[in-house]
Amino acid sequence: MGSVPLFFVADTAIVEDTFYRIGGPPTPLAGRAGEMELRRLVEQAAAESSPSPLARVADVATEAVLVLAPDCPECDQLAVWVRELQTKHPGLAVRRIWTSDEEGEKTFERLAKLYRVKHEAPALFFSDTVLIAGQVFPGRDRVRGFAFTDEDKAFVETRIERAIADRATSPLDRLRVREKATLWAVIGSAVLDSLNPCDFAVMLLLLGRLLVIGRRQKVIWAGLVWSAGVFLVYFLIGYVFYTLLGVTVGTRSLRVPYILAVSSIAILMGLWQMKDLLWYGKWFSIEVPESWKPMLKRVTNSVVSLPGIFVAGMIDALFLAPCTSGPYLAILSLLSTTTTRVEGVLLLLLYNLIFILPMIVIALTVHFGVTTTARAERWRTAKMGKLHFVTGVVMVVLGVGMIVGVQLGYI
Repeated sequence: MGSVPLFFVADTAIVEDTFYRIGGPPTPLAGRAGEMELRRLVEQAAAESSPSPLARVADVATEAVLVLAPDCPECDQLAVWVRELQTKHPGLAVRRIWTSDEEGEKTFERLAKLYRVKHEAPALFFSDTVLIAGQVFPGRDRVRGFAFTDEDKAFVETRIERAIADRATSPLDRLRVREKATLWAVIGSAVLDSLNPCDFAVMLLLLGRLLVIGRRQKVIWAGLVWSAGVFLVYFLIGYVFYTLLGVTVGTRSLRVPYILAVSSIAILMGLWQMKDLLWYGKWFSIEVPESWKPMLKRVTNSVVSLPGIFVAGMIDALFLAPCTSGPYLAILSLLSTTTTRVEGVLLLLLYNLIFILPMIVIALTVHFGVTTTARAERWRTAKMGKLHFVTGVVMVVLGVGMIVGVQLGYI
Protein backbone atom coordinates (compact mmCIF):
# COMPACT_ATOMS: atom_id res chain seq x y z
CA MET A 1 0.00 0.00 0.00
CA GLY A 2 2.93 2.29 0.70
CA SER A 3 1.10 5.01 2.70
CA VAL A 4 1.59 6.16 6.29
CA PRO A 5 0.42 6.14 8.98
CA LEU A 6 -0.51 2.45 9.17
CA PHE A 7 -2.27 0.68 12.01
CA PHE A 8 -2.36 -3.13 12.35
CA VAL A 9 -4.75 -5.03 14.61
CA ALA A 10 -5.44 -8.79 14.41
CA ASP A 11 -5.92 -9.53 10.68
CA THR A 12 -6.72 -5.94 9.65
CA ALA A 13 -4.55 -3.04 8.47
CA ILE A 14 -5.87 0.54 8.53
CA VAL A 15 -4.36 2.99 6.05
CA GLU A 16 -5.79 6.50 6.30
CA ASP A 17 -9.57 5.87 6.00
CA THR A 18 -9.45 2.39 4.44
CA PHE A 19 -9.64 -0.96 6.28
CA TYR A 20 -7.75 -3.84 4.59
CA ARG A 21 -8.69 -7.28 5.91
CA ILE A 22 -6.63 -10.32 4.97
CA GLY A 23 -8.44 -12.00 2.11
CA GLY A 24 -11.30 -9.47 2.15
CA PRO A 25 -12.13 -6.44 0.01
CA PRO A 26 -10.88 -2.99 1.16
CA THR A 27 -13.54 -1.05 3.10
CA PRO A 28 -13.40 2.76 3.18
CA LEU A 29 -14.71 4.11 6.52
CA ALA A 30 -14.15 7.76 7.34
CA GLY A 31 -14.87 9.88 10.37
CA ARG A 32 -16.99 8.51 13.21
CA ALA A 33 -17.72 5.24 11.36
CA GLY A 34 -14.01 4.54 11.07
CA GLU A 35 -13.37 5.27 14.72
CA MET A 36 -16.17 2.94 15.80
CA GLU A 37 -14.93 0.13 13.56
CA LEU A 38 -11.39 0.52 14.89
CA ARG A 39 -12.67 0.41 18.48
CA ARG A 40 -14.65 -2.75 17.67
CA LEU A 41 -11.59 -4.45 16.14
CA VAL A 42 -9.40 -3.61 19.14
CA GLU A 43 -11.99 -4.88 21.61
CA GLN A 44 -12.52 -8.05 19.58
CA ALA A 45 -8.77 -8.71 19.35
CA ALA A 46 -8.43 -8.22 23.13
CA ALA A 47 -11.38 -10.48 23.89
CA GLU A 48 -10.02 -13.23 21.62
CA SER A 49 -6.39 -12.75 22.73
CA SER A 50 -5.36 -12.32 19.11
CA PRO A 51 -1.60 -12.57 18.62
CA SER A 52 0.46 -9.54 17.69
CA PRO A 53 0.79 -9.05 13.91
CA LEU A 54 4.59 -9.14 14.32
CA ALA A 55 4.45 -12.37 16.30
CA ARG A 56 2.08 -13.82 13.75
CA VAL A 57 4.50 -13.09 10.90
CA ALA A 58 7.45 -14.55 12.82
CA ASP A 59 5.67 -17.77 13.87
CA VAL A 60 3.78 -18.60 10.68
CA ALA A 61 4.65 -22.06 9.37
CA THR A 62 1.87 -22.55 6.83
CA GLU A 63 -1.07 -20.68 5.40
CA ALA A 64 -4.68 -21.73 4.90
CA VAL A 65 -7.23 -20.03 2.66
CA LEU A 66 -10.73 -19.54 4.05
CA VAL A 67 -13.44 -18.76 1.50
CA LEU A 68 -16.54 -17.01 2.83
CA ALA A 69 -19.76 -15.69 1.35
CA PRO A 70 -22.10 -12.98 2.69
CA ASP A 71 -25.35 -13.99 4.43
CA CYS A 72 -24.09 -17.54 4.94
CA PRO A 73 -24.62 -19.14 8.38
CA GLU A 74 -22.32 -22.05 7.48
CA CYS A 75 -19.61 -19.51 6.64
CA ASP A 76 -20.00 -17.85 10.03
CA GLN A 77 -19.74 -21.22 11.79
CA LEU A 78 -16.61 -22.19 9.90
CA ALA A 79 -15.04 -18.74 10.40
CA VAL A 80 -15.53 -18.98 14.20
CA TRP A 81 -13.93 -22.43 14.33
CA VAL A 82 -11.01 -21.35 12.12
CA ARG A 83 -10.36 -18.41 14.42
CA GLU A 84 -10.21 -20.87 17.34
CA LEU A 85 -7.70 -22.94 15.39
CA GLN A 86 -5.56 -19.86 14.77
CA THR A 87 -5.53 -19.06 18.48
CA LYS A 88 -4.61 -22.64 19.33
CA HIS A 89 -1.99 -22.98 16.57
CA PRO A 90 0.16 -19.83 16.18
CA GLY A 91 1.94 -21.37 13.20
CA LEU A 92 -1.26 -21.24 11.15
CA ALA A 93 -1.96 -18.12 9.11
CA VAL A 94 -5.37 -17.77 7.47
CA ARG A 95 -6.09 -15.69 4.42
CA ARG A 96 -9.76 -14.87 4.05
CA ILE A 97 -11.32 -14.59 0.61
CA TRP A 98 -14.83 -13.29 -0.01
CA THR A 99 -16.94 -14.48 -2.93
CA SER A 100 -18.63 -11.08 -2.97
CA ASP A 101 -15.34 -9.63 -4.18
CA GLU A 102 -14.75 -10.18 -7.91
CA GLU A 103 -11.05 -10.96 -7.48
CA GLY A 104 -11.80 -13.23 -4.54
CA GLU A 105 -14.38 -15.15 -6.56
CA LYS A 106 -11.87 -15.67 -9.39
CA THR A 107 -9.26 -16.91 -6.93
CA PHE A 108 -11.78 -19.31 -5.40
CA GLU A 109 -12.66 -20.69 -8.82
CA ARG A 110 -8.98 -21.31 -9.60
CA LEU A 111 -8.38 -22.94 -6.22
CA ALA A 112 -11.40 -25.21 -6.71
CA LYS A 113 -9.94 -26.24 -10.08
CA LEU A 114 -6.54 -26.90 -8.52
CA TYR A 115 -8.00 -29.12 -5.78
CA ARG A 116 -10.72 -30.63 -7.98
CA VAL A 117 -13.61 -29.74 -5.68
CA LYS A 118 -16.98 -28.01 -5.96
CA HIS A 119 -17.00 -24.26 -6.37
CA GLU A 120 -19.16 -23.62 -3.31
CA ALA A 121 -18.55 -21.48 -0.20
CA PRO A 122 -17.63 -21.86 2.60
CA ALA A 123 -14.34 -23.64 2.00
CA LEU A 124 -11.03 -24.09 3.78
CA PHE A 125 -7.91 -24.92 1.76
CA PHE A 126 -4.62 -25.88 3.40
CA SER A 127 -1.70 -28.06 2.34
CA ASP A 128 -3.26 -30.84 0.21
CA THR A 129 -6.59 -30.80 2.08
CA VAL A 130 -9.92 -29.08 1.44
CA LEU A 131 -12.95 -28.74 3.68
CA ILE A 132 -15.93 -27.82 1.49
CA ALA A 133 -19.64 -28.52 1.06
CA GLY A 134 -19.83 -30.72 4.16
CA GLN A 135 -16.92 -32.91 3.04
CA VAL A 136 -13.20 -33.20 3.69
CA PHE A 137 -10.93 -34.01 0.75
CA PRO A 138 -7.71 -35.10 2.50
CA GLY A 139 -5.18 -35.24 -0.33
CA ARG A 140 -5.22 -38.71 -1.84
CA ASP A 141 -6.94 -40.29 1.16
CA ARG A 142 -10.59 -41.26 1.19
CA VAL A 143 -13.12 -38.41 1.17
CA ARG A 144 -15.15 -38.18 4.38
CA GLY A 145 -18.09 -36.14 5.63
CA PHE A 146 -17.80 -33.15 7.92
CA ALA A 147 -20.61 -32.05 10.26
CA PHE A 148 -18.70 -30.08 12.91
CA THR A 149 -18.69 -33.01 15.33
CA ASP A 150 -15.76 -33.36 17.73
CA GLU A 151 -14.50 -36.30 15.67
CA ASP A 152 -14.70 -34.32 12.43
CA LYS A 153 -12.90 -31.35 13.97
CA ALA A 154 -10.19 -33.57 15.44
CA PHE A 155 -9.56 -35.16 12.04
CA VAL A 156 -9.10 -31.79 10.30
CA GLU A 157 -7.05 -30.38 13.17
CA THR A 158 -4.68 -33.34 12.97
CA ARG A 159 -4.06 -32.54 9.31
CA ILE A 160 -3.54 -28.87 10.15
CA GLU A 161 -0.95 -29.84 12.77
CA ARG A 162 0.80 -31.98 10.17
CA ALA A 163 0.77 -29.07 7.69
CA ILE A 164 2.31 -26.79 10.34
CA ALA A 165 4.98 -29.37 11.21
CA ASP A 166 5.81 -29.86 7.51
CA ARG A 167 5.67 -26.10 6.84
CA ALA A 168 3.36 -26.93 3.94
CA THR A 169 3.21 -24.62 0.95
CA SER A 170 0.32 -22.15 0.91
CA PRO A 171 -2.52 -23.08 -1.47
CA LEU A 172 -2.08 -19.69 -3.15
CA ASP A 173 1.63 -20.36 -3.69
CA ARG A 174 0.75 -23.76 -5.16
CA LEU A 175 -1.68 -22.02 -7.47
CA ARG A 176 0.88 -19.43 -8.61
CA VAL A 177 3.56 -22.06 -9.25
CA ARG A 178 1.16 -24.26 -11.19
CA GLU A 179 -0.14 -21.43 -13.36
CA LYS A 180 3.35 -20.16 -14.13
CA ALA A 181 4.58 -23.67 -14.93
CA THR A 182 1.55 -24.30 -17.15
CA LEU A 183 2.11 -21.07 -19.08
CA TRP A 184 5.79 -21.83 -19.71
CA ALA A 185 4.97 -25.43 -20.62
CA VAL A 186 2.52 -24.17 -23.25
CA ILE A 187 4.96 -21.61 -24.66
CA GLY A 188 7.96 -23.96 -24.69
CA SER A 189 6.05 -26.87 -26.21
CA ALA A 190 4.44 -24.66 -28.84
CA VAL A 191 7.78 -23.15 -29.89
CA LEU A 192 9.43 -26.54 -30.32
CA ASP A 193 6.34 -28.22 -31.77
CA SER A 194 6.16 -25.44 -34.36
CA LEU A 195 9.47 -26.65 -35.83
CA ASN A 196 7.55 -29.42 -37.52
CA PRO A 197 8.96 -30.93 -40.73
CA CYS A 198 5.60 -32.31 -41.85
CA ASP A 199 3.87 -28.92 -42.01
CA PHE A 200 6.92 -27.33 -43.61
CA ALA A 201 6.99 -29.96 -46.37
CA VAL A 202 3.37 -29.40 -47.44
CA MET A 203 3.64 -25.63 -47.26
CA LEU A 204 6.82 -25.57 -49.34
CA LEU A 205 5.08 -27.75 -51.93
CA LEU A 206 2.23 -25.21 -52.11
CA LEU A 207 4.52 -22.16 -52.34
CA GLY A 208 6.76 -23.88 -54.88
CA ARG A 209 3.82 -24.59 -57.17
CA LEU A 210 2.69 -20.94 -56.99
CA LEU A 211 6.18 -19.84 -58.03
CA VAL A 212 6.27 -22.34 -60.90
CA ILE A 213 3.00 -21.06 -62.37
CA GLY A 214 4.12 -17.44 -61.99
CA ARG A 215 2.03 -16.42 -58.97
CA ARG A 216 4.83 -14.97 -56.80
CA GLN A 217 2.61 -12.07 -55.76
CA LYS A 218 0.29 -14.60 -54.14
CA VAL A 219 2.98 -16.31 -52.05
CA ILE A 220 2.61 -14.14 -48.95
CA TRP A 221 -1.20 -14.31 -48.98
CA ALA A 222 -1.16 -18.02 -49.69
CA GLY A 223 1.15 -18.59 -46.72
CA LEU A 224 -1.03 -16.53 -44.39
CA VAL A 225 -4.29 -18.12 -45.56
CA TRP A 226 -2.88 -21.66 -45.42
CA SER A 227 -1.55 -20.99 -41.90
CA ALA A 228 -4.98 -19.67 -40.88
CA GLY A 229 -6.60 -22.91 -42.09
CA VAL A 230 -4.11 -24.98 -40.08
CA PHE A 231 -4.64 -22.73 -37.04
CA LEU A 232 -8.43 -23.10 -37.17
CA VAL A 233 -8.41 -26.89 -37.43
CA TYR A 234 -5.76 -27.42 -34.76
CA PHE A 235 -7.52 -25.03 -32.39
CA LEU A 236 -10.89 -26.75 -32.90
CA ILE A 237 -9.33 -30.19 -32.43
CA GLY A 238 -7.63 -28.95 -29.28
CA TYR A 239 -10.81 -27.36 -27.93
CA VAL A 240 -12.84 -30.55 -28.47
CA PHE A 241 -10.21 -32.73 -26.77
CA TYR A 242 -9.76 -30.19 -23.97
CA THR A 243 -13.50 -30.17 -23.29
CA LEU A 244 -13.82 -33.97 -23.41
CA LEU A 245 -10.83 -34.46 -21.14
CA GLY A 246 -12.16 -31.88 -18.69
CA VAL A 247 -15.42 -33.84 -18.41
CA THR A 248 -14.00 -37.37 -18.37
CA VAL A 249 -10.93 -36.89 -16.16
CA GLY A 250 -12.16 -33.93 -14.14
CA THR A 251 -12.77 -35.98 -11.00
CA ARG A 252 -10.16 -36.43 -8.27
CA SER A 253 -10.31 -40.23 -8.57
CA LEU A 254 -9.45 -40.27 -12.29
CA ARG A 255 -7.06 -37.32 -12.47
CA VAL A 256 -3.91 -38.87 -10.99
CA PRO A 257 -4.00 -42.23 -12.85
CA TYR A 258 -4.87 -40.46 -16.09
CA ILE A 259 -2.01 -37.95 -15.80
CA LEU A 260 0.44 -40.71 -14.91
CA ALA A 261 -0.70 -42.79 -17.90
CA VAL A 262 -0.49 -39.88 -20.36
CA SER A 263 2.89 -38.81 -18.96
CA SER A 264 4.30 -42.31 -19.35
CA ILE A 265 3.07 -42.53 -22.95
CA ALA A 266 4.56 -39.09 -23.69
CA ILE A 267 7.94 -40.19 -22.31
CA LEU A 268 7.93 -43.40 -24.37
CA MET A 269 6.90 -41.56 -27.55
CA GLY A 270 9.54 -38.91 -26.89
CA LEU A 271 12.29 -41.48 -26.45
CA TRP A 272 11.20 -43.14 -29.71
CA GLN A 273 11.30 -39.78 -31.52
CA MET A 274 14.79 -39.10 -30.15
CA LYS A 275 16.17 -42.23 -31.84
CA ASP A 276 15.66 -40.47 -35.23
CA LEU A 277 18.74 -38.34 -34.53
CA LEU A 278 20.91 -41.41 -35.17
CA TRP A 279 18.59 -43.83 -36.97
CA TYR A 280 16.10 -41.75 -38.94
CA GLY A 281 13.99 -43.94 -41.20
CA LYS A 282 14.90 -47.13 -39.37
CA TRP A 283 11.95 -49.15 -38.04
CA PHE A 284 9.27 -46.44 -38.19
CA SER A 285 9.02 -42.74 -37.39
CA ILE A 286 6.12 -40.82 -35.87
CA GLU A 287 5.06 -38.83 -38.91
CA VAL A 288 2.56 -38.82 -41.78
CA PRO A 289 2.10 -42.38 -43.15
CA GLU A 290 3.56 -42.88 -46.64
CA SER A 291 0.16 -44.00 -47.96
CA TRP A 292 -1.30 -40.56 -47.14
CA LYS A 293 1.36 -38.48 -48.92
CA PRO A 294 -0.02 -38.84 -52.48
CA MET A 295 -3.40 -37.56 -51.27
CA LEU A 296 -1.72 -34.60 -49.56
CA LYS A 297 0.10 -33.71 -52.77
CA ARG A 298 -3.09 -33.91 -54.83
CA VAL A 299 -4.96 -31.66 -52.42
CA THR A 300 -2.13 -29.12 -52.29
CA ASN A 301 -1.52 -29.08 -56.06
CA SER A 302 -5.19 -28.69 -56.91
CA VAL A 303 -5.67 -25.15 -55.53
CA VAL A 304 -4.45 -21.69 -56.44
CA SER A 305 -7.28 -19.44 -55.16
CA LEU A 306 -7.11 -18.09 -51.62
CA PRO A 307 -10.39 -19.73 -50.49
CA GLY A 308 -9.16 -23.01 -51.95
CA ILE A 309 -5.81 -22.64 -50.17
CA PHE A 310 -7.64 -22.01 -46.87
CA VAL A 311 -9.68 -25.20 -47.30
CA ALA A 312 -6.53 -27.10 -48.33
CA GLY A 313 -4.81 -25.90 -45.16
CA MET A 314 -7.70 -27.26 -43.11
CA ILE A 315 -7.65 -30.62 -44.91
CA ASP A 316 -3.88 -30.91 -44.72
CA ALA A 317 -4.01 -30.16 -40.98
CA LEU A 318 -6.23 -33.22 -40.49
CA PHE A 319 -3.81 -35.41 -42.45
CA LEU A 320 -0.80 -33.98 -40.58
CA ALA A 321 -2.29 -34.54 -37.12
CA PRO A 322 -0.34 -37.80 -36.49
CA CYS A 323 2.91 -35.92 -37.09
CA THR A 324 2.15 -33.15 -34.59
CA SER A 325 -0.21 -34.69 -32.07
CA GLY A 326 2.32 -35.87 -29.45
CA PRO A 327 3.23 -32.61 -27.68
CA TYR A 328 -0.24 -31.20 -28.34
CA LEU A 329 -2.03 -34.08 -26.62
CA ALA A 330 0.31 -33.82 -23.64
CA ILE A 331 -0.42 -30.10 -23.34
CA LEU A 332 -4.17 -30.69 -23.69
CA SER A 333 -4.01 -33.23 -20.88
CA LEU A 334 -2.17 -30.71 -18.72
CA LEU A 335 -4.62 -27.90 -19.49
CA SER A 336 -7.68 -30.08 -18.86
CA THR A 337 -6.54 -30.70 -15.29
CA THR A 338 -5.05 -27.32 -14.39
CA THR A 339 -7.08 -24.50 -16.00
CA THR A 340 -10.53 -22.99 -15.94
CA ARG A 341 -12.43 -22.89 -19.24
CA VAL A 342 -11.47 -19.28 -20.04
CA GLU A 343 -7.80 -19.86 -19.16
CA GLY A 344 -7.75 -23.06 -21.20
CA VAL A 345 -9.16 -21.39 -24.31
CA LEU A 346 -6.71 -18.47 -24.06
CA LEU A 347 -3.75 -20.83 -23.68
CA LEU A 348 -4.98 -22.92 -26.63
CA LEU A 349 -5.12 -19.76 -28.75
CA LEU A 350 -1.60 -18.86 -27.64
CA TYR A 351 -0.28 -22.37 -28.37
CA ASN A 352 -1.68 -22.43 -31.89
CA LEU A 353 -0.60 -18.88 -32.68
CA ILE A 354 2.99 -19.81 -31.77
CA PHE A 355 2.60 -23.06 -33.72
CA ILE A 356 1.89 -21.27 -37.04
CA LEU A 357 4.52 -18.51 -36.66
CA PRO A 358 7.29 -20.45 -38.49
CA MET A 359 4.90 -21.04 -41.41
CA ILE A 360 4.32 -17.29 -41.65
CA VAL A 361 8.10 -16.69 -41.48
CA ILE A 362 8.65 -19.19 -44.32
CA ALA A 363 6.05 -17.44 -46.47
CA LEU A 364 7.70 -14.06 -45.83
CA THR A 365 11.22 -15.28 -46.60
CA VAL A 366 10.11 -16.95 -49.85
CA HIS A 367 8.02 -13.94 -50.90
CA PHE A 368 10.89 -11.49 -50.41
CA GLY A 369 13.48 -13.80 -51.99
CA VAL A 370 15.49 -14.41 -48.82
CA THR A 371 15.36 -18.11 -49.62
CA THR A 372 13.82 -20.43 -52.19
CA THR A 373 11.45 -23.32 -51.68
CA ALA A 374 14.11 -25.72 -52.99
CA ARG A 375 16.71 -24.46 -50.53
CA ALA A 376 14.21 -24.55 -47.67
CA GLU A 377 13.22 -28.12 -48.58
CA ARG A 378 16.87 -29.23 -48.62
CA TRP A 379 17.31 -27.71 -45.15
CA ARG A 380 14.17 -29.46 -43.90
CA THR A 381 15.30 -32.83 -45.24
CA ALA A 382 18.80 -32.45 -43.81
CA LYS A 383 17.49 -31.49 -40.36
CA MET A 384 14.70 -34.09 -40.17
CA GLY A 385 16.44 -36.26 -37.58
CA LYS A 386 17.35 -33.28 -35.40
CA LEU A 387 13.81 -31.88 -35.57
CA HIS A 388 12.40 -35.23 -34.47
CA PHE A 389 14.96 -35.33 -31.66
CA VAL A 390 13.85 -31.89 -30.42
CA THR A 391 10.21 -32.97 -30.46
CA GLY A 392 11.19 -36.08 -28.50
CA VAL A 393 13.01 -34.03 -25.88
CA VAL A 394 9.92 -31.82 -25.46
CA MET A 395 7.69 -34.83 -24.88
CA VAL A 396 10.07 -36.43 -22.37
CA VAL A 397 10.40 -33.16 -20.41
CA LEU A 398 6.62 -32.68 -20.45
CA GLY A 399 6.01 -36.24 -19.29
CA VAL A 400 8.54 -36.05 -16.47
CA GLY A 401 7.32 -32.59 -15.44
CA MET A 402 3.70 -33.76 -15.25
CA ILE A 403 4.64 -36.76 -13.12
CA VAL A 404 6.63 -34.54 -10.75
CA GLY A 405 3.77 -32.04 -10.65
CA VAL A 406 1.29 -34.77 -9.69
CA GLN A 407 3.55 -36.09 -6.94
CA LEU A 408 4.04 -32.59 -5.48
CA GLY A 409 0.34 -31.74 -5.69
CA TYR A 410 0.61 -28.98 -8.30
CA ILE A 411 -1.48 -30.84 -10.91
